[in-house]
Amino acid sequence: MVVVTRIRREVLTLPAARLGADNPLPPLRPLDEVHRIDDRDREEMPRDMARQLGLEPLAGLLPVRVRDGYGRTREPRRVEALVIENDRLRATVLPGLGGRIASLLHLPTGRELLYRNPVFQPANFALNGAWYSGGIEWNIGATGHTTLSCAPLHAARVPAPDGGEMLRLWEWERLRDLPFQVDLWLPEGSDFLYVGARIRNPHERPVATYWWSNIAVPEDVRVLAPAEEAWFFGYERRLRRVPVPSYDGVDRTYPANSPYAADYFYEVPDGRRRWIAALDADGHGLVQTSTDVLRGRKLFVWGAGPGGRRWQQWLTEPGTGGYCEIQAGLARTQLEHVRLEAESEVSWLEAYGPLDAPPGGEWTEAVREAEGRLASALPRTRVEEAYAAWKPCADTEPAQTLAVGSGWGALEVLRADWKLPGTPFPESTLGEAQAPWRELLRTGSLPEPRRVRPPGETLVAPHWRDMLETAPATPHTEYHLGVAQWHAGDRAQAVRSWERALPLAPSLWPLLRCLAVADQEAGHHERAAERYADAFDDLCRERRDDGEVWTAAVAALGREALEALLRARRTAQARALWDRLLPAVRQRGRFRLLHAELLLAEGSRARARAVFDEDFEVADLREGADVIGRLWARLGDEPLPGRYDFRMRPDPV
Repeated sequence: MVVVTRIRREVLTLPAARLGADNPLPPLRPLDEVHRIDDRDREEMPRDMARQLGLEPLAGLLPVRVRDGYGRTREPRRVEALVIENDRLRATVLPGLGGRIASLLHLPTGRELLYRNPVFQPANFALNGAWYSGGIEWNIGATGHTTLSCAPLHAARVPAPDGGEMLRLWEWERLRDLPFQVDLWLPEGSDFLYVGARIRNPHERPVATYWWSNIAVPEDVRVLAPAEEAWFFGYERRLRRVPVPSYDGVDRTYPANSPYAADYFYEVPDGRRRWIAALDADGHGLVQTSTDVLRGRKLFVWGAGPGGRRWQQWLTEPGTGGYCEIQAGLARTQLEHVRLEAESEVSWLEAYGPLDAPPGGEWTEAVREAEGRLASALPRTRVEEAYAAWKPCADTEPAQTLAVGSGWGALEVLRADWKLPGTPFPESTLGEAQAPWRELLRTGSLPEPRRVRPPGETLVAPHWRDMLETAPATPHTEYHLGVAQWHAGDRAQAVRSWERALPLAPSLWPLLRCLAVADQEAGHHERAAERYADAFDDLCRERRDDGEVWTAAVAALGREALEALLRARRTAQARALWDRLLPAVRQRGRFRLLHAELLLAEGSRARARAVFDEDFEVADLREGADVIGRLWARLGDEPLPGRYDFRMRPDPV
């Protein structure tokens, strides 16, 4: 057999914003996640769904850092890509940006099957901040976009089930401490890209896990799925069952018909084939199908309202077409997590390819026709056979490394001596971030930093916390121990650890900041403001330069301190702090917004309004946030200008 599948490197050049430095402050506050619901809705749900809604929800982001150092200035930049293609399809993968499939091109027709974003513009949609739109992304960890959205993954060539080549992507997911892999291959002459996925739990305890494959497609489509009902989430903390395709007299399977951003989680009946398709007015589009383990199917729409339009513009170039998302996941909805038993794994196979079918007309007939066309192009049995053929290959060791991810998996494998065939995490991938933790593992002591700089990342899993508790109690160790104790819910002990470190610590500001957060969470806002002010003073004394790392620390602590001082109505102190910020930091959109709030607190309403008139962009504006609209409402009765309107739900009546 002549194998025509090829994997090659390619460099894309596109307008791209820089990611910048990560936020060096450990994320101690509760997770800012919009996908939460009112408990009263659980009474109407199936038992398994209600149970999974409450299964080990994340309380915070630790040990992952927040990625908020990006801006809105785009310049031509080179992006490394890996291309896998046969004579029918070409898939372009970005291993350095979450392993996303940026493009899936059907070669015979020249049709792009995905929404391909012409720019790289991070925005605050991932659990830890930076995320970008377009293509197919692999969401693992917890409800929301993965923390790996803009992170490098390991990638390698691996023998495919048919004797050709597969592209393997893998990494260590840190929120749940689980390794995962994604294998992509194109059988000879196939119109479908096969994707084998596996999540492993090497621990001796069950772990909650999560997966949704998220596919961006042009929004001028109709979305078809084999369902008569859906669970509707409209960013109002409600989850309710609605009929498909229409409710309130509107056919919601056309994305443009929804006024606001919304999720529709389709209730696919047991035994029915799992698939979802997006077809344009001419009946051309993309279909995704899978083995039955990948149970859920979803449509996300931005909505036709001004807020949804603004978000679409925000994430790409003005004048480009909009998009919606079709998705597939392990549970009915993205608000759920599933239980992965100790020392077990979950795996499945997905297929992506073109589909031609009439999208319009009566729902049942449109679904039946599309399902029939899918059965002809890719029978359900062939998907099952492809999965069975792939499973033995999932453990095959990579033949050639194509990209390198983080060293966190190597650290965990070194600690526990886990055997993870198919997904190697060699010691050679250990880097500067892992070095002190490797030393703790080897010697039982956490080494002191060799130079003055913001603290490194903290590991918080029980085994690392235990090692910190038995290590020599240096101020540096007490700092990291306190963060781990805080993550475990032992807040009183965390505060004691940070307070113990203060008298001997050469660097006070990281400890003072942690104690300030503890004060805020306990409702002691005056004391928190005082500690924040002291922390910022200490940081300004310690800062060594205006480089990226120290600037990230000044911006992160300066923002939190300003917000705390304004909350405590310490306007004069807030002004003094503002004047000490680096000029480049003051020009950021987030700080322009804070300056408007400071001016308003000082009684300068006209000057605060002038900040809005001069225009600014808050690069890290959070999905679902209405902070701009709330401040604007305090300035007067005029409608919120369109450039600041990011509302994802109707105003409360």
